[in-house]
Amino acid sequence: MHFVFMGVSGSGKTTVAEGVAGQLGLSFAEADDFHPRANIDKMAVGTPLTDHDRWPWLDKLAGWIAEHNARGKSTVMACSALKHSYRDVLRQGAPGVYFLHMHGSFEVIWERIEARRDHFMPPALLESQFETLEPLGADEPGREFDIRNDIDTLVEQALEYVEQRLRSARAPATGD
Repeated sequence: MHFVFMGVSGSGKTTVAEGVAGQLGLSFAEADDFHPRANIDKMAVGTPLTDHDRWPWLDKLAGWIAEHNARGKSTVMACSALKHSYRDVLRQGAPGVYFLHMHGSFEVIWERIEARRDHFMPPALLESQFETLEPLGADEPGREFDIRNDIDTLVEQALEYVEQRLRSARAPATGD
């Protein structure tokens, strides 16, 4: 099974995903690390990425999921995954991809981004990300998490969600 912690920049997806991956001993990927230099340069100067910029990046991420799936390994990934179509690409990597949406208001996340100094995403791009963000559809396995909760609570809630899915995948089929 594969768990993608999604949301706009500054939503806490990486922090929560790292916490869950660390506690469960699962392989972790930060999707930002897969961006080509051209994408990072664009974002650093405040230019939003286009779908054309994102498709090769999403294909790499789906490939990472597929590689781990082929080895029978569950994974955790932090990735914006803002649109349904982007999440569709990630799901092509393997069956059993779940999305954990770190959800919060523009105001809360804006404050977080303004306080960050170690990231290439400037605060001005947050508005563009909120405009692009599509909530999880009924056909997408996953759940929303309210980022007004503190990080420890979010990690605990996400850990419970992930563990439930992992347990259900291991449970023997019953019935006639």
